[in-house]
Amino acid sequence: MQNVEAKFKLVNAVHAREVATRLGFEARGILLQRDTFFHVAHGKLKLREETAGARLIHYRRSREGDLELSDYEIVPVAEPARTRSMLASALGILAEIRKQRTLLMRGNIRLHLDCVEGLGEFGEIEAVLESGEIAESNRVAVREILSALRIAERDLIEVSYFEMMLKK
Repeated sequence: MQNVEAKFKLVNAVHAREVATRLGFEARGILLQRDTFFHVAHGKLKLREETAGARLIHYRRSREGDLELSDYEIVPVAEPARTRSMLASALGILAEIRKQRTLLMRGNIRLHLDCVEGLGEFGEIEAVLESGEIAESNRVAVREILSALRIAERDLIEVSYFEMMLKK
C-alpha cells in the first residue's frame, strides 16, 4: 500500500478541527496508541497497540518535493504482548511513542491530530492511494488541506515522532 503524507507542528488543535470540519472531515474517534519501533535493516518497523487491537507495520518513506510518499504493509497481531517481547529480544527496541490521536476522515484522506507524550501536539495528513493510483492528485489534495490549515512548507516535519524523541 502507499500514501502521500505531511506532518507538522500543531499550534491550535481546536482551530485545526474547526477547519477540518468545514472541509468535510468527520470525526472518527480518539485513539490511545503505543508504537514500539524495532531495529531493522530496511525501513521502519513498529508494533502499534491500541484498544481496538494491534498491528505490525513496516514502512519506507521517500521525500518527493514537500510531501512524503510511504510504502507500507500492515499485519494484524493477535498476541501483542508476546509479539512485542519476541521482537524486542530478536531485534531490539529503538523507541516507544505514546500518543492520543484524534482521527478525522474525508474519503481516502486521514487527518490525525496527535498529542505525543514528551513531544507536544502535531498534525498529520495521509492520503491513502488505491492500487495503481498516481500520487499527484493526492498531493494536490494534501497541499490544499495544508493551505486551509495555514501550514507553510517550512512548517512541515521530515522525521517521525521516534526520531524527534531520539534527538531530544
